[in-house]
Amino acid sequence: MSWFKKIFSIFDNLDFITLAIIISLAGYGTLMVYSATNGSFGYMDRKIIQVLLGLGVIFVVSNIKYTIVQSLALPFLIFTCFLLVLTLIFGITSKGATRWLYLGIRFQPSELAKLAVPIYVCSFLGQQEGTLGWRNLIISSIAVAIPSGLVILQPDLGTTILVALSGLIVIFLSGLSWRIIIVAIITLIVLAPLFWEYGMHDYQKTRVLTILNPNADPLGAGYHVNQSKIAIGSGGIMGKGLLQGTQVQLNFLPEAHTDFIFSVLSEELGLMGVTILFSLFFILILRMFWLATIATNKVAKLLCASQGFILSIYVVVNVGMVSGLLPVVGVPLPFVSYGGTSFVSLCITFGLVMGIYKQTQREKKSFKQNSYNY
Repeated sequence: MSWFKKIFSIFDNLDFITLAIIISLAGYGTLMVYSATNGSFGYMDRKIIQVLLGLGVIFVVSNIKYTIVQSLALPFLIFTCFLLVLTLIFGITSKGATRWLYLGIRFQPSELAKLAVPIYVCSFLGQQEGTLGWRNLIISSIAVAIPSGLVILQPDLGTTILVALSGLIVIFLSGLSWRIIIVAIITLIVLAPLFWEYGMHDYQKTRVLTILNPNADPLGAGYHVNQSKIAIGSGGIMGKGLLQGTQVQLNFLPEAHTDFIFSVLSEELGLMGVTILFSLFFILILRMFWLATIATNKVAKLLCASQGFILSIYVVVNVGMVSGLLPVVGVPLPFVSYGGTSFVSLCITFGLVMGIYKQTQREKKSFKQNSYNY
């Protein structure tokens, strides 16, 4: 009987609202992966396995106290950087980039960086009292810069931006003074031309220039974005129906089941489908901010609030990318796109956030009982 209670204790004080939204997004993604792969049950089955694995991770991680997470934050960051170095040396090269590592299974260590960086910065800065000083700013900036630098060497500009932003958002939320922010903005403006000239590959520059003039090379650099825009615009109000989108079913869209899955959804489910998708993301983001308000310490508040902002950036970057508003940088749509490493890493993050909710609820119940006894 005691084992029974231990097994079912994982459901105690569970944040069912957040869980329901994640399951809804994952279900949406499974349906769209099936359609984006021309009705392939193989991809859909693997997506279902990814979802089940991710949900299992959520249940496990949500029962870990965030004090334990704090103690593991630095080792996890160091381990992630070690994997990124291994990727550069022994990684699998595909389409000119070395982003995958094979250690029994094939996975992408840069996805772990999007998880390790904000967790460490939250843990480090959340334990600091008062305003953010230069010493703590430098330490946290180094923690952001090292994994970001290792990812850009792969090269993977899109993931590099997300890794850097995931850490910088936490630094900003920690009470960064406007003087430092202004200095940082001026520094970025000064360094931007140098980064453009020496830090970006030719194909990355082409992607940026394509945004400014997508019709300059409609059959070359601008082809995929133009096809994506056609798919988004042709969906209308109700869409063409599952497996009926001409852009995806006739293979005009690249990476339809991963980076461009929003285009598939827009074409086949139309404005109604997009509205449901955005509503789910909007509620989930608001939920993260609400959890930040009820969290009982600074580390927990930073983790919840930063995840709300980070999720917003993921969605904006992916949708902007496939809509021709941002360069194509290979960023998947959270919970919806096909990809095991990305999905599981997101589930770890949201498992931590749901763990904060569970601990907050336990503390509230304990406080009420103590007050009643008193």
